[in-house]
Amino acid sequence: MKRRLTIALVAHDQRKADMVDWVIFNSDFLSQHHLVCTGTTGTLVRQALDRRGVNADVECMNSGPMGGDAEIAAMVVRKEVDLAVFLIDDLNAQPHEADIMMLLRQCRVHNIPIACNRYSADLMITSTLWDDDTYVPMPPRYEKFDRDESGL
Repeated sequence: MKRRLTIALVAHDQRKADMVDWVIFNSDFLSQHHLVCTGTTGTLVRQALDRRGVNADVECMNSGPMGGDAEIAAMVVRKEVDLAVFLIDDLNAQPHEADIMMLLRQCRVHNIPIACNRYSADLMITSTLWDDDTYVPMPPRYEKFDRDESGL
């Protein structure tokens, strides 16, 4: 890949092992990009990569419950994130659910790809569109659908 991406990595406690495993599996790719993570996830990611001798650019925000999700959401709004991988624990309640929903919403509103499982994350990081200079993502359209004008 020619382009250097900023990739946000977030994982709830019960998904951190899965995130670390995914990062190790994709370490060759991820080491070429800037990783921005919530606190504990970032520490674990950095340690896992360091143990394997992978030099990576890992920036840690606060932990999710202490505002890390909100910090990353703000980066999304400022167009400072190209891709987000957010491994959510869907089986347990989170005390900062509002922040989680805010981050997911901002990715959707600002057209930032967000993967919430490993398979979708793998598909997204292997997309050839990242380096296609002719591809321009269509911005989301927030308008009422007019069936008459659509030709349907």
